[in-house]
Formats: sequence, C-alpha cells, structure tokens
Amino acid sequence: MKKALILVIDGCAPEYLTEQTAPKLFRLAEAHGFVKTVEAAVPTVTNVNHACILSGGFPETTQVVGNYYYDPVTKAEGFIEEAGFMKAETILSAYKRDGRSTAFLTVKGKVLGVYGKDVDFGVSVQTPDRKLIERLGLPMPPPVHDPAATEWIAQAALACVKRENPDFVYCTTNDFVFHHHGPETPEAQEQIRMLDDCIAEIHRADPERSIYITADHGMNRKTRLIDFQRIANRAGLDLHSLPPLKDRYIENHIYQEGGILYVFLNGKQQSEEFLAFTRSLPEVESVMTSREAAEEFHLPADRIGDYVIFAARECAFGELDSERLVTQSVRTHGSLHERTVPLLAIHPLASPEVYRNSKDIVAVMMARRHQQK
Repeated sequence: MKKALILVIDGCAPEYLTEQTAPKLFRLAEAHGFVKTVEAAVPTVTNVNHACILSGGFPETTQVVGNYYYDPVTKAEGFIEEAGFMKAETILSAYKRDGRSTAFLTVKGKVLGVYGKDVDFGVSVQTPDRKLIERLGLPMPPPVHDPAATEWIAQAALACVKRENPDFVYCTTNDFVFHHHGPETPEAQEQIRMLDDCIAEIHRADPERSIYITADHGMNRKTRLIDFQRIANRAGLDLHSLPPLKDRYIENHIYQEGGILYVFLNGKQQSEEFLAFTRSLPEVESVMTSREAAEEFHLPADRIGDYVIFAARECAFGELDSERLVTQSVRTHGSLHERTVPLLAIHPLASPEVYRNSKDIVAVMMARRHQQK
C-alpha cells in the first residue's frame, strides 16, 4: 500500500474549509487530486465516524453507534473510551499485518483508546507520553480544550513524518473552536490556517504521500434545546433516551446537546402513544423505528433502541434543568444536518466519483490492498 496520511478535522463543516481559508491545500488538491464534499456516517458523532473512516465500513460492520452506550437488559451505561467496542478491522491493523508502520495522533485521548490498538506510534494531547513527545522534538502539549491543541497535533504529525516516516499516519483534532465559533469568525479561520500551513509542509517533506483531509461530522448553530427525557417523563412515558453524542468533553457541549436520540421503550405496548407524543414536538424533525434507521443508515438494529429520533436543523436534544432552553450560544452536531463534510485529496488512489462517503477513503485503500495480494 502507498504511504498515506488522513487528517480528520473534528467538526469541520465544508463552510470552514474553503479556498479562502486553506489556499495552500486547495492548490495542492487541484493540482494533484480533487476537492469535493462527501457524507459522514449517521449518527454524526465522533466515535461513529472514526470507526467508519478507519475501517472503510458502515456502523453495521463496526458496531460503533455512539460515544456512549446503554444496555437495556442490565441497565449498564457509560462512555466509550477503550478498546473492545470496535468490531471491524482497521487500516492500522491491515498495515501492521503487512509489516508496515503506523502512527496515530489525536487531541482527544478517547480516540486513541478506542482505535489505537495496533498502532506503532500513538500520540495523544489528552494523555501525553513524554518519551514519545521528546522523541519528536516537541514541547509538552497544551490542554485539550486550548485552541492551540490543533496546531500542536498537526506539528506532531509533521515531526512524525519527518523523523519516523511511518507508512500510514492518522491525525485528528478537537472541535472545541468550532463548537464556539462559526466559519466566519477569526478564531475558526485561524484554526484552518494553521492546518493549511502544516499539511502543506508535510506535503513538501514527503511529496509522493497520499493525503486525505476530511471531517468526522459537520457543525451547526442551534437555537432551541429540548430535554426529551424530562418531557417524556412528565407525559407518563416509560422510556430511556440515549444521546449517542454524549462524552466527557463538557467544554464542547455543556448540555450534552446533540441532534439524535436512541429511544428504548420499557413497555413495548407504548409504541402508538410514544409516536403520537414524539410527532407532536416541534423540535423533532423525524422519528424512525430501529429497523427503518438501520436500513436507511447502515446501522446495527439491535444497538440503537426501539426508535431513533432526529432534531430539526436549529434544534438539539440536551440534558437541561428545564424542559426547553432558547439560546444563541450553542453549536453542535449529531443530526442529519451535520452529515455533509469536506474531502480534499492529494494523490488519491481513485477518481473523485468513487468517494461518496468519508469512509470510502479507507474502503478504496483496503480494496487496492486486496487487489495487490
């Protein structure tokens, strides 16, 4: 397999990554590849899409359906932060079985914890390994929620390419800035400028390496939040609502707000009552049975509750102190409205039309690998 680097810009809607904000990358992509938009996997949350991008498969194969899990039988629930949840082979494992070297660089520690099992060189801003960082010739990283963490992890990728020259590099950022700043703001544009400079430098250091730049999900402003569980309880419905977006990074979404919920009914006879109740809520855009959602979005039906509900574009489900909240300060993801993401490719393995989903980056790499066997 050809040497490659995948940069996943956390929460980067196409409006953030443009020819104006990333002129160097656009010039490289137009000269040696392409620029387009593709679709992220549903739900549009971090763990789900890293699983898909790293494996080239949909959630029905990876079995990763969120950042948080709930077992309706045991009532156990918790954050997905360690190995064991991912069921599909990753490109990291494929490279390792071929005797080739890999590097995994991430701001969020959980991403390395869940997907970094077979990596040779793993760097995390959240859980830094001083020896590895010194080996790269870098200072210790800033805090996870510091905007400078994006530049630090990109510089780590550059140092890794120059000093270690791994066959495959996977690098991902934190969406703290995009959760708080729209694409028109100086703060967001500075994040992209730093990445533009650094990835262009990686190309100069290794001009034949394939480079793919995409996002795990988009990001949109939300003006209305709703605590679905609280309202359902008041309505007398016996259910458990699971927000797949939920994680420990409270600085990114203080209300654990997201655009999708998995709903587990404790009494199956409630279905008609539940549907009437849910469809009456103006914040809910659509409701699907688990089977319908599984067929539409390639999800494992037995892991997403009885129903899946999606919020309207400017709405989100959250954990609130009241039933509803009107706000101008929330930007988040999880719904179908954060599904479109950018894809810039430099020396891609296939033509632009082959790439319809972000997971196709690795799907193509895996297919090429099998052809060469």
